[in-house]
Amino acid sequence: MSTPRTTAPRTTRPEADQLAVASFVLGLLGLLLFNLVLGPLAVALAALALHRGTARPVRARLGLLLGLADLAVLAATVAAGHGSLFHLG
Repeated sequence: MSTPRTTAPRTTRPEADQLAVASFVLGLLGLLLFNLVLGPLAVALAALALHRGTARPVRARLGLLLGLADLAVLAATVAAGHGSLFHLG
């Protein structure tokens, strides 16, 4: 007869939760400005938070989606500007 398998409660790291929140905030800000920098940063922070086992996986996934949306906005902006981000002159 085997004994029932018990699992230890999953421990989370507080810095993983902070990464999830930072990813969400940077993803939101990236929709408005600096999406070239903030989009990839939000994606990277969300991936780190999910890898480290955050207690806020929904917020990390939202940060990931917002970071990807930042990159989509950047791609649409570049496509609409015929390959240039700025028009000088």
